[in-house]
Amino acid sequence: QLLTESLLLASLGGALGILVAFWGMRSLTAMLSTGQRYIPPHAQLNWHVLGVAVALSLLTGVLFGLAPAINSTRVNISPTLKNAPAGGAGSRTRPGLSRVLVVSQIALSLLMLVAAGLFVRTLKNLQSVELGINRENLLLFELDASKAGHKDPEISVFYNDLLQRFRTIPGTIEASLSHESLIGAGSGLDIHLPGLPPDETTRYLLVGPGFFKTMQIPILAGREIEEHDQPGSTKVAVISELFARKNFPNQNPLGRHIILDTNNIQRDMEIVGVAQSAHYGGLRRKIPPVVYMPYNQGYPPPRAVTYELRTAGDPLSYVRTAREIVHQADPRVPVTEVRTQVADIDQMLSQEITLARLCTAFAILALVIACIGLYGTVSYNVTRRTAEIGIRMALGAQRGAVVWMILREVVVLAAVSLAISVPVALSTSHLIRSFLFGMTPNDPLALAVATAILLSAALLAGYLPARKSSRIDPMIALRHE
Repeated sequence: QLLTESLLLASLGGALGILVAFWGMRSLTAMLSTGQRYIPPHAQLNWHVLGVAVALSLLTGVLFGLAPAINSTRVNISPTLKNAPAGGAGSRTRPGLSRVLVVSQIALSLLMLVAAGLFVRTLKNLQSVELGINRENLLLFELDASKAGHKDPEISVFYNDLLQRFRTIPGTIEASLSHESLIGAGSGLDIHLPGLPPDETTRYLLVGPGFFKTMQIPILAGREIEEHDQPGSTKVAVISELFARKNFPNQNPLGRHIILDTNNIQRDMEIVGVAQSAHYGGLRRKIPPVVYMPYNQGYPPPRAVTYELRTAGDPLSYVRTAREIVHQADPRVPVTEVRTQVADIDQMLSQEITLARLCTAFAILALVIACIGLYGTVSYNVTRRTAEIGIRMALGAQRGAVVWMILREVVVLAAVSLAISVPVALSTSHLIRSFLFGMTPNDPLALAVATAILLSAALLAGYLPARKSSRIDPMIALRHE
């Protein structure tokens, strides 16, 4: 009979688990759809895996129901015939399997909570990185006119004509272009000062006129790239503040020259401006020294470009108009990788967002299961000690003392769990070091918050049956068998 009940409960749990799994897959698909554009945003259940999971669920229910079922066949008949209270002191003090399972559940819950805290804090640190640009109301999209037959130098004229037309769109505050997104960039060339070797840390970005105004990057000295910086004019460049501090300490870099080495040809460029350092490339990277060059003044010749449109309203509402302008200019050129700057940054954080959400969900699930197990264990022990509680209350024990007597066991179980899980968390947290940013694996705040949440949940789970036990009528308790 007990095994039948266990199998029934396992079946109900398996059915609930299937529903949760389907819901989880839908949530995971939704999360991936906002992630990196190269990750297939489709997640579905594998029926073979689901079948194995259901079989394991039923097997677990039978195995864990078998132990109490066998134990129930070994009842000592004499105390039962004498109407002795259920469960003596000896059985009450003997550590049981239920306590071991509860301790294990609480310990695993703490590990999941610590991991969730680390991932959530990592995501928060990445989202708070100072970018040096205004990410709001900025539309990004890419064009590659070379695939439609456009070649240099005509392709530069084509891109510039489109830029001028984009600026006439009603609601467009400013527009520019670059050879790749600033936050997703990662290009390097041999750029150096005359007479000095190239600095491998220096990066570059080909930009169009008005780029710094569009991205709202302050110009600290000189000017930015302008319309009159054409192929036949003086080769110019704008350097970042970091490049200026590194190569021109306590000097005025305006009017100085830097050298671009390409294909054994040196191109001399005059520095006409210094821009405030903005984040270049992935958010986990340190900001490198950057040189900004006009996209149409030589090498490297423009191929695909990214347009940036600063808009007065929702940037995505301008996509249709931008597509029509490109189609009118050349219907063979597709508009690709359309996104806002905010979405572009979120795409870079897709792994961190997914890890933080999934680990938090698993931590909450583990905590709920641990609290249910703890609540069941404490409730069972309260039921077994009903007569004892009645005697204590009949002898004058206060309700607070009865509550603390029950909660003492909860505190002991939680303390044992922490004694096991805290060293394990400290010794294994280095395994996720590569996923963290701006913090150490043994972050004290994450560990303290996880411990506080776990203890609060455990005390709440134990307080409910403890409070119920303190309200027992002593006369009823004394007659309890």
